[in-house]
Amino acid sequence: MASSTWKGALSFGLLTIPIRLYPAARSERTYLHQLHNKCHTRLKQPLFCPTCNRIVQRDEVIKGYEYEEGQYVLVDKEDLQKITPKSGRIMEILAFVKEEQIDPVYFDASYVALPEKDADKPYQVLLKALEDTHRVGIAKVTMHQREYTVFVRPRNNGLTVHTMYFQNEIRQVPGYGEKPKDMHLKPQEIKLAEQLIETLSEDFKPEQYHDTFQAQLRALVEAKQKGRTITEKSAPPRAKVIDMMDALKKSLQEAAPAGKRRRSSQEPVPAVRSIRRMAS
Repeated sequence: MASSTWKGALSFGLLTIPIRLYPAARSERTYLHQLHNKCHTRLKQPLFCPTCNRIVQRDEVIKGYEYEEGQYVLVDKEDLQKITPKSGRIMEILAFVKEEQIDPVYFDASYVALPEKDADKPYQVLLKALEDTHRVGIAKVTMHQREYTVFVRPRNNGLTVHTMYFQNEIRQVPGYGEKPKDMHLKPQEIKLAEQLIETLSEDFKPEQYHDTFQAQLRALVEAKQKGRTITEKSAPPRAKVIDMMDALKKSLQEAAPAGKRRRSSQEPVPAVRSIRRMAS
């Protein structure tokens, strides 16, 4: 099993559950390295000390806060251990909220929480209680030299932990959410748009979505290894939308056959309660 990210205990009230956190998702990407264009050697970024005029080893590195230019307050591992709060060892649930009250924009990184040995029963008690009440726990945990507020929610017969973006980290973009003035939406336009949405609606199956660029990048690398070249595929031109009603009607006509084929080939799955379930 992969190494755990955090080890401690999850607690609410007087109940304590020893757990470990493991990353729930990780990006799979094909990376391109930086090479010297003369000899095609991979370029490195060594830890170089200009004062000592030499490369520094990892065990010689300490951390420091620059309070003035060139002046640092030194901080070592022992100092960090002294200031680590209780949440570095205990993930205490502070409150429970309804899952539909949480906007997915607050979700950051995801982790799966597994119980330690002999902690299965309290783990299952909390899991079942959250499922029955449709609640999500809000807790605090310290890891990676930062204290996070996290969501603890039931998912696929287990507990998943999501770190939370703080309110001040949610970007406010001028103009977002404001309704344009003097815009009259025709009922016919809305109806056609709803019909188009219904035609293209299907059950959520994450396995059918892929990173097309990464797939084509791997194909490009394989082709170059074999001395082949890849011809760029020209994208079909998009017609300029002049009349919205006409565009919606044509879109509906083109989407209808494809929508029927998709639905007929899919088996029914249980309905999801909310967008949070879909996100899992």
